[in-house]
Amino acid sequence: MSEPTAPPERSAPPVGSVVRLWHGWVETVHRSEYIEYMDRAGMSGYRETPGNLGAYIMSRDHEDGRSTIVTVSYWESFDAIRAFAGDEIDRARFEPEEEQYLVDREWIVTHFTVGA
Repeated sequence: MSEPTAPPERSAPPVGSVVRLWHGWVETVHRSEYIEYMDRAGMSGYRETPGNLGAYIMSRDHEDGRSTIVTVSYWESFDAIRAFAGDEIDRARFEPEEEQYLVDREWIVTHFTVGA
């Protein structure tokens, strides 16, 4: 039996794919805990959905004690996003325990079609 191999790395999503982008804010002291929770509870759902090409969490700390959280996911098509998010693809999805971390959030997500 051979060892599993990692999928090939991509420098950019393929032309015609869709990028899904969301922003939220947490207290910086809880940033790492939130990211760990979302990696287990949320990002795995993205990554396990057929048609997902990758999903990432990014953060940026601010002087006011808050951190911006950005989730970025790459999808083969809008239909693949519907399989993950339902028919209202512009509405953000939240995991059950996110409420205890988020101090503010966007309720919608933004989609971009990759052009080049």
